[in-house]
Amino acid sequence: MTDDFYLLQPIPHPSAERRGVRLLLWRDDLVSPALPGNKARKLKYNLRQAWADGHTRLLTFGGAYSNHLAAVAAAGQRYAFETIGLVRGEAHLPLNPTLARCAAEGMALHYLDRSTYRQRTEPGFLAAVRRQYGPVYVLPEGGTNALALPGVAELIGELRLHTDFDAVAVAAGTGGTLAGLALGLAQAGYPARAVGVAALKGADFLHAEVAALLATAGAAGAGYELHTGYHFGGYAKLPPELRVFIQQFEADYGVLLDPTYTGKLLYGVLDLIEKGHFARGSTVVAVHTGGQQGWAGFGGMSSRPKE
Repeated sequence: MTDDFYLLQPIPHPSAERRGVRLLLWRDDLVSPALPGNKARKLKYNLRQAWADGHTRLLTFGGAYSNHLAAVAAAGQRYAFETIGLVRGEAHLPLNPTLARCAAEGMALHYLDRSTYRQRTEPGFLAAVRRQYGPVYVLPEGGTNALALPGVAELIGELRLHTDFDAVAVAAGTGGTLAGLALGLAQAGYPARAVGVAALKGADFLHAEVAALLATAGAAGAGYELHTGYHFGGYAKLPPELRVFIQQFEADYGVLLDPTYTGKLLYGVLDLIEKGHFARGSTVVAVHTGGQQGWAGFGGMSSRPKE
């Protein structure tokens, strides 16, 4: 048993207890306060590669409340990289809390209209970016690329130090964290399943994204499952039902979920448990990937459900 056992928190929810499922929450949001959650894992080997290639400047993309932008800015300050953030949409002053935090940590912010932003993965556009900003190490939106997967895969070994488990579940946005968990399970030959809960509407395309990432990592055919019915209307949508669920979860278990990813994850996992998706007697670990700073974009979060 290692001294980070506090990161694994039992969630004795009535649905889990009724169905005989042991539900645990891995608090990846607490591993590194400056770089919380899956973003640190995705960045780990990218930062090493950037240094190996002689880069001192990171450039990446994100929306105005992007957890990824905040993580790259924090990593730049910690590891002495200059950072540039290309932000979707128009500039607004004063800066929202996420972008203010990025700027305070030294990130230079530049804004792209939505039409231009959609070109962010095109080779011609990236070549123009390098001409404009000079030598840069480009990190994709969300930090998902082949180098992101090994850092995420390491979580499987960390979990196995604490518990046996039958499934490990994570919210899916770009698919990188889900692919990394599937990779970790395949590398370990561990008989558990990686479960993704999509945070965005129309997420069936993620199957191809995850498959491509796994193939690049030499793990083509690694198993995973993706559930696309818990998006609550689309990415960054927070209807009253989801907000109330998150408020109640915090009241019951003392854990604040984020509004974009982990709120949907826990709602989805509990619904799957209630529907009998996981066998009685099984252990399911849900991964809290951080992102609580995103509440600033939703008018904040009260600590208790409204009466």
